[in-house]
Amino acid sequence: MNKAELIDKISKDAGVTKTQANEALDSFTNAVVTSLKKGDRVTLVGFGTFSVSERSARNGRNPQTGETIKIKARKVPKFKAGKEFSTKIGGGGKK
Repeated sequence: MNKAELIDKISKDAGVTKTQANEALDSFTNAVVTSLKKGDRVTLVGFGTFSVSERSARNGRNPQTGETIKIKARKVPKFKAGKEFSTKIGGGGKK
């Protein structure tokens, strides 16, 4: 499912226009990004938690030349699915 398909689904399910659904989705994604940039977590009970993880600096290898390169430390976004969400996807729960 891409963004346009998700907006169409939200529009139909919520009984709102596609423009309103797009604005709501953009607001959600912007709120998550803003919170993560500040170092906060975003927890949606029954769905999961968005957080930021620190990757330390490390050595890597250039696959074309085999040369060792340094990879800088950086922050990466992370999502951990909640138990209820995982159960629904994994087939172990009720439909």
